Amino acid sequence: MPDGSNAAPASRRSVVVQEFTNSVLDPNEKMLGPVEDGGTIIANTAPGCWGPMITPSLRGGHEVTKPVYVEGAEVGDGVAIRIRDITVTSIATASGHDSSPEGFCLGDPYVAARCPVCDTVWPETHIEGVGQESVKCDACGNAVKPFEIVHGYTVTFDETRTVGLTLPKEAAETIAKDADHYSALPDESRQHSILNFAPSDMPGTLIRMRPFMGQLGTCPSMPMPDSHNAGDFGAFLVGAPHDYAITAEQLAEHKTDGHMDIDAVRAGSILVAPVKVPGAGIYMGDMHAGQGDGEIAGHTMDVSGSVTLQVEVVKNYPLDGPVLFPLEEDLPPLAKPFSEAEKAKGQRLATKWGVSEIEPLAPISVIGTAANLNDAIENGLTRAAKLLDVTVAEIRNRATVNGAIEIGRAPGVIQVTFLAPLAKLDAVGLGDYAREQYGL
Repeated sequence: MPDGSNAAPASRRSVVVQEFTNSVLDPNEKMLGPVEDGGTIIANTAPGCWGPMITPSLRGGHEVTKPVYVEGAEVGDGVAIRIRDITVTSIATASGHDSSPEGFCLGDPYVAARCPVCDTVWPETHIEGVGQESVKCDACGNAVKPFEIVHGYTVTFDETRTVGLTLPKEAAETIAKDADHYSALPDESRQHSILNFAPSDMPGTLIRMRPFMGQLGTCPSMPMPDSHNAGDFGAFLVGAPHDYAITAEQLAEHKTDGHMDIDAVRAGSILVAPVKVPGAGIYMGDMHAGQGDGEIAGHTMDVSGSVTLQVEVVKNYPLDGPVLFPLEEDLPPLAKPFSEAEKAKGQRLATKWGVSEIEPLAPISVIGTAANLNDAIENGLTRAAKLLDVTVAEIRNRATVNGAIEIGRAPGVIQVTFLAPLAKLDAVGLGDYAREQYGL
């Protein structure tokens, strides 16, 4: 869709996405669609993180879908994304804690991998054999490994996609010999499956599955490696020695924080993302089979999967980053809606002490990102204060007595989750999403 050269095609009620970026989100590239306001986007996503990380020709840490143009979405608006379904299609995946060997990149191993023998940046590569030397440079045959697994695992999933089990060396190597099949790589994906590495450092570990989207959001307003569309990873672009270097001011202006790794961004939740380019450019990827808060190993179980979204334009959205309406079960205890019994007790207190009205409240989770967690908290608090048109001090109090600060990803993605005055959410067009989500 719209690249300015031709008249825009008619919008569609649903758009099926089967194409991927080269790991760069570029607002100058033609978008798919358009999808109508209120329409549906269906996609088969490729694994993020490890597969793209060992595929030097890709120019970011993930392989996300091409952005979709949303009819009626203008700069300064938001798009509400209802996540209708997330289904894991991979039979197995591999992951682990990483290191970056010296000499295999130009400043950033996620963005500018290089072959140290022939000095090619973004070299084309192929697979030979199994293990961490299996990715070979097409030009010189050298093993190119911008990343190594320090401690890792291969995990396979049961037929119902509810649990996984990590495998011993022999089983991991059997899967590695048919890696693309077991990872269910989409046909248009260009990545090498991380299953080729066959890590097996903690076999026999049973794991629960709880799939969610690590990447979901809108296109930034300047070209940016997909994994760096956030305040923490984006900080690596500031003053970088490669083609995607930017300034701190550019990062703050153009990013949309689509790379969150927040485990509550799962089926049934509602995400509202900022619009910084005409048509918004909805994209997704980096599906995770499950992850604890913080993604403290740096990576988790990246999988292929199918995703169904419904998108709706929110006019005059006041923030430069996302907000989330999680499932009620994913809310911190103090941020859950009050029960009727609790409200009745509160009303008795109000009557006793002459309080004329108890303020109606609703849960909301405001995302904050920055180079480190402390700064990310400040970013989230500032955004929440702007959203509600109150002071940061008030947000600090509300998040303390009626919420929590949650860690999405170390080093710098957080959620300021709290009960907000419903009237304040109504004033910025978000109140009805809270009513819908929590039955208020």
